[in-house]
Amino acid sequence: MLWPGTLIGAGAGFAIASIPGALLGALLGQALDRRLQLHSWAQLRERLGGRPALRNDELLFVLLGRLAKSNGRVADGHIQQARQEMRALDMTEPAQRRAIAAFNRGKSGSDRVRAYLRVLKSQPHASEGVLRACWRMAWADGRADDAERDLINLWGKWLGWTPQQLQALAADYAPERKPVASRGAAYQEALRILGVTSTTEPSAIKRAYRRLLSRHHPDKIAGSGASPAQVREATERTRELHNAYTLIRERRDFR
Repeated sequence: MLWPGTLIGAGAGFAIASIPGALLGALLGQALDRRLQLHSWAQLRERLGGRPALRNDELLFVLLGRLAKSNGRVADGHIQQARQEMRALDMTEPAQRRAIAAFNRGKSGSDRVRAYLRVLKSQPHASEGVLRACWRMAWADGRADDAERDLINLWGKWLGWTPQQLQALAADYAPERKPVASRGAAYQEALRILGVTSTTEPSAIKRAYRRLLSRHHPDKIAGSGASPAQVREATERTRELHNAYTLIRERRDFR
């Protein structure tokens, strides 16, 4: 791992007092690295530019914001998914404010996250949690486009995941595809699933979708001490809701 403060301190110390100076400079630089959480030159440039180091929860929402904005427009489903992630993490009000700020920061795409993810690589459970949240965000608007997939694959690579592992993880969140021949019947079924009709206003359809998604999200079920079977059932229900909402939205031509 690269410790920029340590290297700078050692170099400066050597220039001033040879080897003893290098040793003392390295110790002081290492203390600075730890205090400022510096693991790369990119992070050092961020700090010098006045940008604070990202905490793990902030890093997650920076990534989610980057995904949401990756195709140029943040959809309503992305916003709802970000809120759902906050609820699943049971965030306090100050933590939610930090998460919202990080999400908005992520939309700019200016943060260099590679060094942060390489640090997170040593925490397999946390790495998997981040990637799962990223796939949920990618599918929040009913589809995961190439830009979103490319970002997740790149971040997964930095976290030490293989393409095969990432694809297997993606399959947990990808909505099931319906046969084209059954689209007419599927539309009526989609209306039934969301509890709306063919004349329901788009705004009311969106509210129904959000309400049901919040109620049945697998992370919310898992957090209440549900069994693995119940979590799987909630995951299937969430996919069903995604499918239904996507089909109705396409049929009624609204976003």
